[in-house]
Order: sequence, then structure tokens, then C-alpha cells
Amino acid sequence: MWFKHLHLYRLHDAPELDAATLEEALAEQAARPLGGQDPRRLGWTFPGGRADTARLHELQGQRLLSALRQERLLPAGVVKEEVDERAAEVEAREGRKLRRQEKLTLKEQVVEELLPRAFVRSQRVDLWWDTRRRLIGINASSRTRAEEVLDLLRETLGSLKVTPLATQTLPMRAMTQWLTDPASRPADLVLGDQVELKAKGDDGVLRARQVDLDSDEIQQLLESGRQASKLAVEIEGRLSFVLHDDLALKTLRFGDALIDEANAADDGDDALLRLETDFVLMAQALGENIERLIAWLGGEAGTASDA
Repeated sequence: MWFKHLHLYRLHDAPELDAATLEEALAEQAARPLGGQDPRRLGWTFPGGRADTARLHELQGQRLLSALRQERLLPAGVVKEEVDERAAEVEAREGRKLRRQEKLTLKEQVVEELLPRAFVRSQRVDLWWDTRRRLIGINASSRTRAEEVLDLLRETLGSLKVTPLATQTLPMRAMTQWLTDPASRPADLVLGDQVELKAKGDDGVLRARQVDLDSDEIQQLLESGRQASKLAVEIEGRLSFVLHDDLALKTLRFGDALIDEANAADDGDDALLRLETDFVLMAQALGENIERLIAWLGGEAGTASDA
């Protein structure tokens, strides 16, 4: 259940929906098997897997939804090989070279024939909706996947005004400051051992892992004008992650105390109760620590604190 990545969004004028109404709306956009000619499909599935009967789990103002993304895998190389073979047969039979448009038509035919036989890759993408904080967090490795799930939620609800979470201080500026000036670091912030430094010109990106971020080598790179676009940090004893310059949190790891609390909970070997227990603990930890992170970054952009 524990999220690995998190893309964060601010809800504006969030729709007032009770759990039953939302569950009904999710069912209308439920995941269904791919049709023979469907290259991909996205729909809502059960967060708890086959044993689950609800597409929405809501506890203490925290909502858990799961989208199922299905995609047929048809490698471009396979298509090209088949197109080339068929084109060669036609050219040999008719004694002429096929025109570009004819090859494109041939490619469309090949894709249409091979697609129903292609393997299907399925991926579940979990969504956390904090109704009290008006936050949405999506457990996806890329912003593109997160946006796909947001589009599905928007379609499901009819409308959804949501924007990527943004802060007064740009993450890149704050991360660079934390690296160059230890005194600027919040009291409960601990640097990790991973960083990505971008140059202002065309010198590319430097990535370093398992390094001392306070070392002279890192400081020299910063003095040359490089800025931190990714930085491994830990909110002491609570949560660790790699902060990205777009405010995405990657490689999330939760504190031992929280994991121990989850393991100690009595779920009676009920898988769905275990899911909900883990989810509530995770959601509470994420909500509290995201608020702490926003404060470190000067507060949220576009709020009254701008004045």
C-alpha cells in the first residue's frame, strides 16, 4: 500500500460528493478488458485487488482510489519488419516501388491485424485524496501518468479544478540554498546522499549517488553556478524522499516507527482491513509532512501570504 512516488495537486472548488455518490460515479468509469482494436484503456479498479468490492475507500477524510491502465505492447520493430516484408512482396509482384502513402496504408493494416494478438501490460496507479487539506497525490513514476489519472477523475466527476502544487520558493532555489548554506536548513531536515546538479549553460546534468553532499567537491560544483534539480532529503525520523524541482517526491520511504505502528495493528488477517490501516497511517504521515515541506519552501504560491 505504501506509495513509492507522489505528484501533488491542489484542489480548487472541490465538488462536494458523499462516498456513495462517488462510488457510483467510479463504477460508471470502471476498468474493462481491452477490446481487440483498443491500444490502451484507463478505468477505475479495486484498490484491494480481487478480494475488494469497493472502488473507493474513505476513512477520516482520506480517500483512496486506484486506476488500472492497460496497454497493448506492439513493438515498432515488429511492425516495421512486417511492413518491409509485405512491401517487398508487393514491389516484386508489381515490379515497382511503393509510394510513401502506400507504405503508410500498409502499416495501418499491419497494426490493425497484429494489435489484437499483442500482449497486454497492466499497471495500477493509486490516488490519494485528502478532502480536509484539498490535496490530491498520485503514486506515479511520471507526471504524464499522473495527469492521465487526473483526466480520468475529471471525466468521472464532470469537472475538476486542480493545479500542480506550487510554493513561494522554487524547490530548485531552496535545494541549492540548503546545500550551500547548512545554517539555512530547517531543524528537522537531514540531507541524504543523492543529488542532481544542473548547469546554467550547456554543460549538462551531473548526477551523484552515495556521496557526502557537504563535501568540497559538491561545494565546488555549486560555486561554479550549478543548481540542485533533485535532492535526497529526510524529514528526521518520519519520511525520506528525493525532492524534484517540480515538487514531485520520488523514492518515498516511511519512518521505522510508522511501519512498526502499522505492523502492530490488529487486522485479524483481513487483507482489506490491513489495506485501510496502512492507508490511513500513510495518508496522515504524508499530509503532515507535506505541510512541513510547504512551510520550508516559503508557503504555498498564490495564497494570501503573497500580500
